[in-house]
Parts: sequence; C-alpha cells; structure tokens
Amino acid sequence: MDKYVIFRVEREQYAVSIAYVVSIEKMTEPTAVPHMPDYMAGVVRIRGELVPVLDMRKLLYGRAIEETDQTRLIVAAVDGLSVAFIVDEAKEIADIEPEAIKPLQLMSAERTPYVVGMAAQADRLLTVLDPRVLFAHLDEAEEIREQVAAAQAAVRAGETV
Repeated sequence: MDKYVIFRVEREQYAVSIAYVVSIEKMTEPTAVPHMPDYMAGVVRIRGELVPVLDMRKLLYGRAIEETDQTRLIVAAVDGLSVAFIVDEAKEIADIEPEAIKPLQLMSAERTPYVVGMAAQADRLLTVLDPRVLFAHLDEAEEIREQVAAAQAAVRAGETV
C-alpha cells in the first residue's frame, strides 16, 4: 500500500505519490518572473529556497486557477529542484494499492506521459500523476530551471528578487 496526496483541479481529483511531495503550503502570492511561460505564476520563497510555481489548471485545462481559501501549493521534488504546483484544493493523504492503478489505454497517453494511470476507489476515480515527468515534459523546463538558479544565485549574492 502506497501513500498519495489527493488534490483537486477543477472538478477532477488527482493523486501524486507522497514520495515526491516535500510539503503542502497555503497559497502565497508568487513574484512574477519576466519572459516565463504563462503557466508559471512566478516564484515563492519556501524555507529560504526559491521555488517556481506552476499553475496546474493552466497546465491541464489551459486557464488560470481562481484562488480561494482552499487553494494550495503542493511542493514536489523534481530532479534536484523543488517545484510548487497550484491546485484548487489539497484534500487528503490516502492509501492506494499499486495494483489498483491502471495504465491509460488511450491515444492521449502518448501526449500525457506524466499520467501514471487511473485509480478507482469506492467513491471516486483518481488520475495519478508523476510530477517529475510532468515537469520534464514542459517545453520550458530547462529555461525555468536556469531562471530559478540565476534568481537563487542573486539572492545568495545579496540582491533582491
């Protein structure tokens, strides 16, 4: 039995393995970074580290999240970089049996390699995501990584971001 963070984007429920999750944070207003893709809301400082903030609704559905009291940042470890994903609501931590996750048999599986599969539970269907593959699949992933590294270096040098 593996543990997963369950979260909501729009009306859909998603799951990500707790192995990738660094923390779940209340939404804080990110600082915009010029010339970044529209799904990148900016950067936030979490425990002294600058973390890029990606809008999951923008990534999955093409429109921005409308912030509420339930909006959360799910901070995930992605190949040596912490990345915060804005979600409509972080619901719970749940156990999912590995064999309960069924891979997608759809043509869209090629376009969405970050979807590990679907997990049917008694009262809901969860889309299981891999945040590392999601980030790596972004066209601008390397550019985001470079911008955050440059901003982090500027902070260490005493400049403001």
